[in-house]
Amino acid sequence: MSQIERVAIVGGNHGNELTGVHLVKKFQQYPNLINRSSFETLALLGNLKAIEEGKRYIEKDLNRCFTNEGLQNPQLSSYEDTRAKAIQQILQPQNQPFVDIVVDLHSTTSNMGLSLIFCDTYPLLLRLGAYLSSINPLVKICINQQSKENGFLRSLCELGFVIEVGAVAQNILNAELFQETEQLIYAVLDYFEGYNQGKFPQISGQLTIYKYIGTIDYPRSDRGEIQAMIHPQLQFRDYEPLNPGDPMFLTFEGKDIFYEGTSTVYPIFINEAAYYEKGIAMHLSQKHQEVV
Repeated sequence: MSQIERVAIVGGNHGNELTGVHLVKKFQQYPNLINRSSFETLALLGNLKAIEEGKRYIEKDLNRCFTNEGLQNPQLSSYEDTRAKAIQQILQPQNQPFVDIVVDLHSTTSNMGLSLIFCDTYPLLLRLGAYLSSINPLVKICINQQSKENGFLRSLCELGFVIEVGAVAQNILNAELFQETEQLIYAVLDYFEGYNQGKFPQISGQLTIYKYIGTIDYPRSDRGEIQAMIHPQLQFRDYEPLNPGDPMFLTFEGKDIFYEGTSTVYPIFINEAAYYEKGIAMHLSQKHQEVV
């Protein structure tokens, strides 16, 4: 990409994730905070009705409604399907230039700290990740290539990505995480400004990334009822190594269930509250070093 011309910051894709909701409201009230001289910045609220009602969604998860098939299907008429089409028109207006970058703000009940989730290993984003992690060691970089097909908002834009912060409860504001996320956004915008001006900060040659490899569900009965909890030794230990034979779940009777994989993995999104309905206890990732 020769020049970044338009950046969108979206909050409230899930209505009960208040960090992004209130940051976007702040940016809408004080647009000078996100204005940069070399590109246009748009601050957009996602699921308006869910934000109003304090829910993750009204009828279905908005952040799964951005598939090409769904956006082109006029028969899909749920509130979230309709809202997804409206958001697409804002970010990808007909006969007008599209947004170059989408920054989708989320919060999680998992101990994810300040995480950036990319769809792929695009050089511009990897250099951004290396820069952000160099100025704030709490920043982690995840790659989830499968998310391109899953209807996530960020898939509307090749350089779309998520900022995921936690741990914070649903419908709760955490002032420290709010401020850290805000400063991270300013650093992202400043980096893009420097990119447009040909001013690149000095960064190290390698970046630690966590590549998504799959999900694990909770142990369940034949009727689908959960039979075990995240093990106390694993709870809140996102990005820490899980080795074969390490305790993973604890049954209600107090029995340990161990990780039976053949190699070390790095769980993330451990015990995310919103993923119970999706049959996900955690994501598994592999740790890599990427040259940037």
